[in-house]
Amino acid sequence: METIVRYMMIGGVVLFLLGGGLYLSAKLGLPLGRLPGDIRIEGENGTFYFPLATSIFVSILLTLLLNIIAHWRK
Repeated sequence: METIVRYMMIGGVVLFLLGGGLYLSAKLGLPLGRLPGDIRIEGENGTFYFPLATSIFVSILLTLLLNIIAHWRK
């Protein structure tokens, strides 16, 4: 039971940091979600939005961050 609680706490901290990062990126004027390459199609009945470029950018940042952490842990 302790391991489940530990994983839930780690997940909460990760979500908190992710939310804080998104909040700071909005305050700093970083256009996450509005990058060139993000797909947005507006129609009469709805809107389709797929942040392709933002997803690639975040993926690259997380890959670099996790590689740095893995290098430190060796």
